[in-house]
Amino acid sequence: MAPSASPPQRPGARPTMSLPALVPAGATPPRPPAAPRPPAVPGVPSVAPLAATPGIPSVAPLGAGPKAPTLSVPAIPSVAPAVPPAAAVPPPPPTSADKGPGLDLQQLADLEARCAKLDQLDYFELLALERTATPADIKRAFYRESRTYHPDRFFQMDSKELKERVNELYKRVTEAYYVLRDDTKRKKYVADVTGPERAQKLRFTEASEAETKAAAKKEQEEQIGTHPKGRQFFQQAQKDADAGNWSAAERNLKMALTYEPANARYKERLAEIQKQSQDESRDKGGSFKIR
Repeated sequence: MAPSASPPQRPGARPTMSLPALVPAGATPPRPPAAPRPPAVPGVPSVAPLAATPGIPSVAPLGAGPKAPTLSVPAIPSVAPAVPPAAAVPPPPPTSADKGPGLDLQQLADLEARCAKLDQLDYFELLALERTATPADIKRAFYRESRTYHPDRFFQMDSKELKERVNELYKRVTEAYYVLRDDTKRKKYVADVTGPERAQKLRFTEASEAETKAAAKKEQEEQIGTHPKGRQFFQQAQKDADAGNWSAAERNLKMALTYEPANARYKERLAEIQKQSQDESRDKGGSFKIR
């Protein structure tokens, strides 16, 4: 008997698929076989695998595959450093505050010596200078001492006694430079420290300052005079002399002497100009002689 032909499909119809057999109502579907449990790992709690759900592919739990070999590292025992006995520990080096920052033994000895006899040193001895020192020498000596004993270098020190010594020495060094750099003050100071009153003249005090100003004023008055008119004629005479106008210079000096007849400087300058004028007149007269 010939098989029955399948009915012809309608145009546009989708192909049909065969469905699995349905489970009768009330019957329990068969459960897939349970996956084997992985071997237990020491220290890791075991977890039961999830139940398989129909239609969802099962996923192997973690650790189900072959386990990679592990390397066992032996524990290293901790060793505490050995503590030497108290007698074997060397004492710490002295701090800079004990000897002063940047000062070597020689500078410390020099500081002690100079502070001990500070009241017996004059300004030249304090700066280690000769009394014939030039202004450049005085300036170099002051910079040398001020760099070494400037109080800012000893600001962090704990020794109050050493800080006081440094401050007193630096103040005296600055005082020495203030006096010796001035030509008038230095001249007066040299005369004081080389005289019989050296012990009382080592410091340039306010009285010394007043004496120096008075001496400078007196010297200036001796040079140019005290009377305003006398100074005016004297200065004009100096200009005439510089220009070679001897007769005008002589005339102005005689006018200056009318205001200050006792001025020794005016008299001395008048004699110089008169002699210069006579010498020039003699030279001019001799040039016209017939030989």
